[in-house]
Amino acid sequence: MRARYGVPLGIAAAGAAGLLYAAGFEARSFRLRRVTVPVLPSGMRPLRVLQVSDIHMVGGQRKKQRWLRSLAGLRPDFVINTGDNLSDPEGVPEVLDALGPLMEFPGAYVFGSNDYYGPKLRNPARYLLEKAQGRHGLNGNPPAVGAVHNPWEDLRDGFDAAGWLNLTNTRGTLKIDGLSLELTGLDDPHIKRDRYEQVAGGPSDTADFSMGVVHAPYLRTLDAFTADDYPLILAGHTHGGQLCIPFYGALVTNCDLDTDRVKGLSTHTAEGRTAYLHVSAGCGTNRYTPVRFACPPEATLLTLVGRE
Repeated sequence: MRARYGVPLGIAAAGAAGLLYAAGFEARSFRLRRVTVPVLPSGMRPLRVLQVSDIHMVGGQRKKQRWLRSLAGLRPDFVINTGDNLSDPEGVPEVLDALGPLMEFPGAYVFGSNDYYGPKLRNPARYLLEKAQGRHGLNGNPPAVGAVHNPWEDLRDGFDAAGWLNLTNTRGTLKIDGLSLELTGLDDPHIKRDRYEQVAGGPSDTADFSMGVVHAPYLRTLDAFTADDYPLILAGHTHGGQLCIPFYGALVTNCDLDTDRVKGLSTHTAEGRTAYLHVSAGCGTNRYTPVRFACPPEATLLTLVGRE
């Protein structure tokens, strides 16, 4: 009996322990990453940018809310929110409360698909299948049917009331200590809401610094920003792979970005130009898959410095 069932029981026990760790510890092990990016014009003072992404707030997530509020102690020059704030139609008040101290600082935001639509239970293996077939989100898949609509307008109104810039397929400008910072944003490419033609043309001559902002780092948007000569692009969406293999990394990105750039700082090249790309692994999960493995939840403090 022991010889027949020992190995399966051992595998089951290891799997249960891994699931307990992924859901009970790592998914709640919030941390801050610090990154230095040499993108500013020579002589310009450094800028500290806090990027928060993929909060996926569900009611009652008190530890996440406390951690988000604590980030205000970093005193960033400005904040960029790269979307997917919700994973619960009732979560808007808790998102606004958790981000309240950060909304005391200048900031801007784009939305992700989960801000517009509630999550659905789905087999995680479908992400691997979609990757193999080159289908992601609504890009190649049929339109969603019976989707729950989240109250994204309330979230938008809260951010706007705090003075954050809405970068939905548009440009905006932040004034920081006399500097003019141009932010060009897109709506979520994962559900085909991006309209780059509305913001095309590259950085303005009057801006001291310009950057691109988008939720999902689809290659078509990275190509467009880079070809237009934006030096830096911020994105989220990938969750860093969420369930990763130690010493190997992510299996999927949930878009057409390669897994080597699933999170952190990298570069992107298009039409002979190169931009820095930072993809946040985010600090939440879909409410139906509340686990992370070898990919802890995060926010990032980017220090922008002069070009080398």
